[in-house]
Amino acid sequence: MTAIDIFLYILIGLSFFCLFRTIRGPTIADRMVAIDIFGILVVGICALMVIITGRKFIIDIAITWAILSFIGTITLAKYLSGKKLNE
Repeated sequence: MTAIDIFLYILIGLSFFCLFRTIRGPTIADRMVAIDIFGILVVGICALMVIITGRKFIIDIAITWAILSFIGTITLAKYLSGKKLNE
């Protein structure tokens, strides 16, 4: 078992904590932060999978996930602030 495998298992474990916080978060802000951190962890898992497997297309998945996570966070922040999405 290499150090990269250990990091992969750590990231997977932390993603379960984020999912738990997303489901049980006391406030909407906590859930929003947990979803954002989950997106970061998924990008990290994809990066480690590229290193482990050597398949380069997984980086495209990571980049797409990061962009969608960013857009989702901005959209949710605008919605929670009470503004319309086209403002």
